[in-house]
Amino acid sequence: MSSLAVLHASQLVTLSGPKRPRVGIELSSLGIIRNGGMLIRDGKIEKIGPSDEIEKNVGDAEIVDARGRVVMPGFVDAHTHLVFAGNRLDDFERRSRGEMYEQIAKAGGGIWSTVGKTRAASESDLLAQVKMHANWFLRCGTTTVEAKSGYGLTVEDELRILRVIRQLTAPASGSAADTIRDSRIASKQAIGLDRLDRETALEIVPTFLGAHAVPREVAPEEYIELIITEMLPRVTAEKLAEFCDVFCERGYFNIDQSRKILCEAKKLGLNLRGHVDQLTNSGGAKLMAEVDATTADHLEQTDEDGIAALRKANVQPVLLPGSVYALGSNRYPRARDMIEAGLAVVLATDFNPGSSPTTSMPMILSLACTQMKMSPAEAITASTLNAAYSLNRGDKIGSLERGKLANFAIFDCQDYRELAYWFGMPQTEAVYVRGERAL
Repeated sequence: MSSLAVLHASQLVTLSGPKRPRVGIELSSLGIIRNGGMLIRDGKIEKIGPSDEIEKNVGDAEIVDARGRVVMPGFVDAHTHLVFAGNRLDDFERRSRGEMYEQIAKAGGGIWSTVGKTRAASESDLLAQVKMHANWFLRCGTTTVEAKSGYGLTVEDELRILRVIRQLTAPASGSAADTIRDSRIASKQAIGLDRLDRETALEIVPTFLGAHAVPREVAPEEYIELIITEMLPRVTAEKLAEFCDVFCERGYFNIDQSRKILCEAKKLGLNLRGHVDQLTNSGGAKLMAEVDATTADHLEQTDEDGIAALRKANVQPVLLPGSVYALGSNRYPRARDMIEAGLAVVLATDFNPGSSPTTSMPMILSLACTQMKMSPAEAITASTLNAAYSLNRGDKIGSLERGKLANFAIFDCQDYRELAYWFGMPQTEAVYVRGERAL
């Protein structure tokens, strides 16, 4: 039995409390233990408390001395586009000259640029870049991410992206390990790779986003039919995704088209997410409430009626201030109104090559505090425990409590508020996933 004792944290940020997403004033309750420590056995937390109490039960455990640093749950990033090839430097330069997102897309940039590069990438090149992305997340203190497809937009390319995601998933402990190992071997064989040395400690939750855009060579209704009759059945048959997402926006998928796709995905057993109300207020938040989605993401343009609909349907808002910042906009989601309405707010990076090229959750915390007027404590909860619940993993990760996985980070600061205060600079000292050092 492997064991680990983490001692002498200036603040052990546990987020202990109710076994559900946090709302209202609960978002500010971090359950901090000063000079705190943890005892970890076989990848799970066995005990938390003051360091002097933990030391009494150390036995032969390996000692990790935090030396007066902050120890907290690893960030849980609930909205990323992890798998893609290349970059969008041309788009970045065009935005710096004043061009807007929709202008760039019409000129051949945007999603289309990345789709072309991802389709053209060899399996080995794509895997190498994705593994690099995963390491970037770990270096920022993130231990779990949601990862979407969406840069393939053909049946085989979408499946290939999801198989890459499955291939990267860290092995589970216990009896599920053999099943996951076998599925990963099958995935590697399906894309022509038999080696098992392309793993990452980053834990990944897969989402199918075939409805990211309509391929130029296909009519919209024809592509929607392809998603419903071919993509979704194959994704679910191979168990390649847990969620289905749709980009519900002018010029992409309208309300009726999005509803059709999401309802079919729900029939096949997938949970629902949605890119909604990002560029225009098209009623996307209301749609996500109507279809009983798990999350509604972006919400930059969502009004009071949309917020009320999300609250009534208990849909978690996933706010992505990084994309607002990177696009040069000043229309941030109404985080304070959402918190006051009783919504279990989530923060995420929206990591992607075009509108949010960052894996840094600390930078997102800074934007949340300075631009959306969330407190540092609210931002921590929104990027750990609430995010974990939005991925249906709140019982396993997102807080440091007995029985949960030992996914945590040690940051080179003495106060958790420093993570948002010192923006744009690295503070990650070490990262552990299931009790094993990953960074």
